[in-house]
Formats: sequence, C-alpha cells, structure tokens
Amino acid sequence: MKTKLYNLEGKESGELELNDAVFAVKIKPEIVHEVFVLQQSNARESWAHTKDKGDVRGGGRKPWAQKGTGRARHGSSRSPLWKGGGVTFGPLNARNYDRKINKKVRRLALKMCLSDRAVDGMIVLEDFNFSAPKTKLFSDFILKIENKKNSYLVVTDGKSDLIMRMTKNLPRIETIRAEDLSVKDVLNKQGLIISQDAVKKIEEMLTK
Repeated sequence: MKTKLYNLEGKESGELELNDAVFAVKIKPEIVHEVFVLQQSNARESWAHTKDKGDVRGGGRKPWAQKGTGRARHGSSRSPLWKGGGVTFGPLNARNYDRKINKKVRRLALKMCLSDRAVDGMIVLEDFNFSAPKTKLFSDFILKIENKKNSYLVVTDGKSDLIMRMTKNLPRIETIRAEDLSVKDVLNKQGLIISQDAVKKIEEMLTK
C-alpha cells in the first residue's frame, strides 16, 4: 500500500510505498488486547508491602492471663485483631507480575496496530531535519497537520537528541526510537509521526 509523504511544512511532497506485511495486516482485537495487557503487567512493579503478625515489632508478652479476667483470650497484642497488629493476607513486594509474551504474537500485534494507524493517524515525514532544536518549531509543525489528533507518538530512526529536546516540554507528545516501539506505545497515543527512515527500519525488524 501507499501513503502520503509530508515535509516539515506539513505539505504533501510525494508518496511512500509501505510493506503490506507490516502496514496492511488484518486486525484481530483479541490479539492486540492480549499483548497490551501482558505489556502492562510486565511494566508493573511490586511496591505495596505489608507485615503479618510475625513481622510486626513487639507483642512478645501475653497481654493478660488466659483465664479469670472476664475478657477474651489473646496471645499477642500484634494480632491482626488489634490496632497496630499485623495484616492478614496483605500485599507483598515479593510478588512477580512478569508474564511471558510469545515473540511472534508480540510482533503480529504490533503489525496490527501499525496497520490501523496507517489507515488513519499516521504521518510519514521526509526527515526530522528542523533548522534548530526549538520546541516552537515542532509545535508550529503540529498546527500545520491536516488530520489533527489529541496526542502523538514521534518515532525516529535511532536516538535523536534534536527531537528529544524539541518535544520533551510538549504535552501529549512522546518520542521513541523505532527499535523500541511496542503495542503499548502505539495504543497510548492517537497519532503517529514517523520519518521514512524509521518506517524502513520498522519494516526490516518486523519482516525478519
């Protein structure tokens, strides 16, 4: 399939041939959803941690005699029944949320996301050779885009300090290298701004 090629003025400058094996894949929402959920889970860290009655400090002495006081029987003031006591079945930071994602399935889901953006939401640029690393230049470029979206993912061919400096202070704009692209990144933004060199790199990675 073919897509329009734009310059930094936001004007159409030609066409670019896209690899149908990457940008024209039939979309199956269940596969995309599975990979998205797995990537979200793998990004999760176990911060929450509670102590049970064996971990809480104190409570070594029996609060009162077993019999004769008229009160309920208790063996420790660090029981979960007491204020300041341990927590029963609370979260532990030893929990592991990592889940395995099949490489072929992950690549297929990414192709589906890119295919969806190729139909609506992908802007392919000749290059990112702005005259200066100024945020205003990139902001002005966004205003010139015809099919505007609320948020954009900017994909570069390799690391680009220039684009990083230009976009880091822009809200709802995220910059990423082509080799780091994932399903989660594409779905988290409504639009995709990508250079033609980055397109070629993605096609090379996903057709190996």
